[in-house]
Amino acid sequence: MLAVTGITGHTGYFFLNELVASEYQGRIKCLVRTTAKAEHVINSGLDVELVEGNLDDEESVRSLFWGAEVVVHIANIHYSPMILRIGKECGIKRFILVHTTGIYSKFKSASQDYIDIENQIKTMMQELNVTILRPTMIFGDINDYNISKFIRFVDRLPILPIVDGGEALIQPVNARDLGNALYRALFADVTFGKAYDLSGERALSIRQLYLLIADALGKKRVIISVPMGLCVVGAIIIRCVTFGKLDLIEKVQRMGENRCYSHQSAFEDFGYNPEKFEIGLRREVDEYIASK
Repeated sequence: MLAVTGITGHTGYFFLNELVASEYQGRIKCLVRTTAKAEHVINSGLDVELVEGNLDDEESVRSLFWGAEVVVHIANIHYSPMILRIGKECGIKRFILVHTTGIYSKFKSASQDYIDIENQIKTMMQELNVTILRPTMIFGDINDYNISKFIRFVDRLPILPIVDGGEALIQPVNARDLGNALYRALFADVTFGKAYDLSGERALSIRQLYLLIADALGKKRVIISVPMGLCVVGAIIIRCVTFGKLDLIEKVQRMGENRCYSHQSAFEDFGYNPEKFEIGLRREVDEYIASK
């Protein structure tokens, strides 16, 4: 039996699609806050049992784990230590945890929590057959909160300000590829005790991303480079006038940080092979245009 957290989220949606496409035959228990928002899970045609509750309630987690053998934890990296602790008590034999490549950020407020969490569970990874998957920036549809924001930005502004020429590299991963990776990892014993970075098909600069989006939208855009120092000053001013309620300083600074990572080990161990970035972008832009 499979126990899943985060099945109603963005990544969970595409993981569920993989289970459906592969005609998964095992029983599945899913933790949901309310069944009202889990219609696609109920109607999936799979052998699914919904457990109402949340990850802040340990009894909900124990109910989810009762009778299960494998846990796929998608919901939130901060609950991973608790998931392993309770899972061990309940006799879970296998764990797949979705974490983040944010662990590599040079900015401590972006990475330190993630580093601390992975250090907490490091000694348990081999003992409990744990696999960690660390996706980069996730995209896939207009609800992804990542590429969708860039699409709206490019669509609405004829002149696009960009930090330091937009030379920083990113490597967005499509949620479809992440869902497929979760499914493949389920059946790959070689992944026990290991962590994998799951990046997109290739790295590209922020400037390249803007140009690809503009081309997909069929619009001409002018890109203007703004020095990082000036952007940081602007963020400081915003923080001051909002009395600290809107603090964008680090977000601006991270716009100059490379966020691209190799997924070669995931390819070698369980066949992870993400689709071409432009295909996923085209799909998302078409969805955005249709939504208007």
